[in-house]
Amino acid sequence: MNKNLGVDIQHDIENINHISSIPSMLNVICQTTGMRFAAVARVTDTKWVTCVSQDDINFGLKPGDELELETTICNEIRRHTNPVVIDNVLEDQDYCDHHTPAKYGFKSYISFPIYRKNGSFFGTLCAIDPEPAKLDNDQTKNLFQLYTELISFHLESIEELNYTKNILKEEKKNAKLRETFMAVLGHDLRNPLMSTRLCADILLQKDINEDAKKYVSSIKSSSFRMQELIDNLLDFTKSELGQGISLDLEKSNDKLENALKQVIQEIETTDSTHEIIPVISFNKQISCDTNRVSQLLSNLLSNAVKHGFPSTPIYINANNSEDQFVLEVINFSNPIPENTINDIFKPFTTTNSETKKDGLGLGLYIASEIAKAHNGKLEVTSVKDKINFKFSMPL
Repeated sequence: MNKNLGVDIQHDIENINHISSIPSMLNVICQTTGMRFAAVARVTDTKWVTCVSQDDINFGLKPGDELELETTICNEIRRHTNPVVIDNVLEDQDYCDHHTPAKYGFKSYISFPIYRKNGSFFGTLCAIDPEPAKLDNDQTKNLFQLYTELISFHLESIEELNYTKNILKEEKKNAKLRETFMAVLGHDLRNPLMSTRLCADILLQKDINEDAKKYVSSIKSSSFRMQELIDNLLDFTKSELGQGISLDLEKSNDKLENALKQVIQEIETTDSTHEIIPVISFNKQISCDTNRVSQLLSNLLSNAVKHGFPSTPIYINANNSEDQFVLEVINFSNPIPENTINDIFKPFTTTNSETKKDGLGLGLYIASEIAKAHNGKLEVTSVKDKINFKFSMPL
């Protein structure tokens, strides 16, 4: 391959040579017309380059070889877009004095333009011979027209396939980056965060002044918030990779109740503006992923704390009937706007309340995905200043 050619032309030559039927086309052209040189040429406004050829007259052109553009009839075809058919240069009134036949020593010539499917000019399908030939007939012209259309079709297919391969390659690269990102979230960030929280707990047990306790409590509060953000972002990334929310189902009402109470206790340590009033009562064994249901409650509680009116209670109801488990979080806040409530469980969506605090907008999305993973659903109602998030799943 000529290394002086641009990358685009090199790719075009490679694409043409990937069309396995072209050598057969050139052979049929030579056998049918008696021409002894046939080629597909890439023609631009500056270059004439051989893509593939059948050469029985030692014309000497191989893939990547160039002719001076101005010396070719193909350059004229690129401008006027019409085929050129010459049986015998000496008897042709338009080309008998033309410089190209004299330079290259041919008497018969035929060349048809090749267009990409978007209408842009690609090059030509051409043939030459030092002797005259019978080319100016419908059979030969129809053959060239058919072959140029086939080349255009195959060229588009190969270019689309290459584009798809490049996209797939890029997606694999992005997937690897996402996996690395998940590893950072899952390990490199969680571990120092747990150390920060542990240090905060140790300091709170020490005999330190009230100002210091306030700052340490703030550090601990921030660590819980960071943990929530990391968990939600990690789950969202897994969901986008198609892995979904994984579950580890078990039946243990005591474990579930303790886990829900643990979530409430953690929220209470970081929020002093709301009284949390839980009512938890189970009378039938519940099969669920305790950690995931706890995460769902944590996300709903965090949302209630962020958007609820200060100094108003937050109610939690967790119970079951014969065929259904229900977990509700009720708080008091500005009504959720109608244009938001239908999208509230979509990723990166937050409510538009005056008490809104910045966040990723993933908490409610992850909660709804956890509900779906349990074959349940998460719903929200907003009536006046009362907001009710209700998770229900069949037993």
